[in-house]
Amino acid sequence: MDNITKKLMQRSESTRKDTIGRAISMTALILIAIVVVSIFVFVLSRGLSTFYKDGVNVKDFLFDTTWNPSVTDPATKKPYIGALPMILGSFLVTFLAAIVATPFAIGTALFMTEIAQKRGAKIMQPIVELLVGIPSVVYGFIGLTVVVPVIRTIAGGSGFGILSGTIVLFVMILPTITSMTVDTLKSVPRHYRESALAIGATRWQMIYKVVLRAATPGILTAIVFGMARAFGEALAVQMVIGNAALMPHSLTTPASTLTSVLTMGIGNTVMGSLQNDVLWTLAMILLIMSLVFNLIVRAIGRRGAMK
Repeated sequence: MDNITKKLMQRSESTRKDTIGRAISMTALILIAIVVVSIFVFVLSRGLSTFYKDGVNVKDFLFDTTWNPSVTDPATKKPYIGALPMILGSFLVTFLAAIVATPFAIGTALFMTEIAQKRGAKIMQPIVELLVGIPSVVYGFIGLTVVVPVIRTIAGGSGFGILSGTIVLFVMILPTITSMTVDTLKSVPRHYRESALAIGATRWQMIYKVVLRAATPGILTAIVFGMARAFGEALAVQMVIGNAALMPHSLTTPASTLTSVLTMGIGNTVMGSLQNDVLWTLAMILLIMSLVFNLIVRAIGRRGAMK
């Protein structure tokens, strides 16, 4: 009897494997959390050093329009570190690319899911997957050799600027928004469509009044994800925007973004110098914006879930 009781009280092999699996999963989760926290702490410490170590005024950094950290103003003895042109340039190309890409993405997704499901999946799905797999440098090179000359011919000037960056980013984020919108439209319950058609709605009324309304939170999430990718894109934008740290007065004049200034300047500065610290501050802004985009996605998801 004692042997039987002892065997019954022993942990089974499945229980031991389950415990090991939980320990491995928890270890991986803790490591990921440590890495994320370390990245945030490191970038924030380096980015904030511009203000607490170098004595730069936050207002001057965010709202001044002259960027040349290696040069000091003779009158005020302060360096030219106004980041507003890059911040504005980043937001402009991001929002314009999202505005242009969203109608195309929704139209493509509707074609693939509601209008011609078999032909749409057969023709458009490989195209979307191909666009996703193209490297950023290829997009940038195509923009440099095709988009920039076309803009130069049509609008004049050098061809570099916000408009060229918008066109390149539009093509880059289009597959992201499209694929996520397709998944969202497919997740709309079938009985929604059947109920709308049963009460006399046409197919287009059913799509507009029912399917798109039900899929709105998911579509908004897709748009925000596309904007997050556009905001953080560096190489492709750098090749077509002109990389001039000037206030963008029009869509066809050279401008710059946070990522383009970072990629061009980070290798030409000394660690710990003011020129290096201000670049880390730009990186901190990018990190904060990435966090903001994720918070927006979570807020949209919660709101959609409540409905």
